[in-house]
Amino acid sequence: MVNFKALASVLLASATLASARPPRVPPKGRSGPNYWFSFGDSYTQTWFNHTDTPPAPGNPLGNPPYPGWTATGGPNWVGYLTTEYNNSLVLTWNYAYGGAVIDDKLVTPWQPGLIHLTGQVDQFLEYAAKKPAVVPWTSKNALFSIFIGINDIGNSWWLPGSRDEFNDVLLDAYFGLVQKLYDAGGRNFLFVNVPPIDRSPLMLEQTDDAGRAIEKEVIASYNRKLLERIEALKATDRKIKTFFWDSNAFYTKVLDSPQEYGFKDATSWGKEDPEIFWGDNYHPSTYADKLFAEDIARNVLADTVW
Repeated sequence: MVNFKALASVLLASATLASARPPRVPPKGRSGPNYWFSFGDSYTQTWFNHTDTPPAPGNPLGNPPYPGWTATGGPNWVGYLTTEYNNSLVLTWNYAYGGAVIDDKLVTPWQPGLIHLTGQVDQFLEYAAKKPAVVPWTSKNALFSIFIGINDIGNSWWLPGSRDEFNDVLLDAYFGLVQKLYDAGGRNFLFVNVPPIDRSPLMLEQTDDAGRAIEKEVIASYNRKLLERIEALKATDRKIKTFFWDSNAFYTKVLDSPQEYGFKDATSWGKEDPEIFWGDNYHPSTYADKLFAEDIARNVLADTVW
């Protein structure tokens, strides 16, 4: 069993409010800003507080100062996509919260009080969904992204009962929240599946081959069912546009051949070396996240305003 409390403590201790120049945000697409509402866990978090300084031109992620408190030790994929690989001026409201699960009534997080996906969506509905003057988004110019499931699986894969059936329970809750975003006007959705966390240094250290094989199967089941849910969502309304980034396939490609992507191996970790894929023993580095952002920009969002 993985010591996720210890892992989370390491994450909170190592999350970095990196010093960096303010992001350059040249408007490359249509005039006026476009909006991105992002939800997820530590792989996505910048520690944004939706009641503090809002995103605005010149400060497209709002608070805290760029690149925020991330698990990567620098900008993460959201930061890079917002400031460097954007197709227009993108103002990003990043509700993601470290340690988040989909719903803490279904999977117990490592400590109480973490803002699960349900709570993140509630925060959006409480304010930004009402389209106040600081965020006058529309169904056409707003992207909603969800990257969740890592902690749901990481905190439960070893438990008794059918994990395959439990993935259905998780995704029922997940897409219940997608429905709320749709009801609020969301029509453009970016989904990210669960990466191969079974190959993280933490899992290699704490879990044997048999355990990692089980977790890999649970991840594969979740990812397969996620794709099925995305297809079902698209069928409900022809105005819905869905985008999908296969993090599992991309991570696997890099971890199988790290030298081809500028990394020395697939297991070392540390935040300072650009040749290290893992920023800590469970999260990718800022250098890896830059690759992720490049791939999303090139192969997923290339023909969009985001």
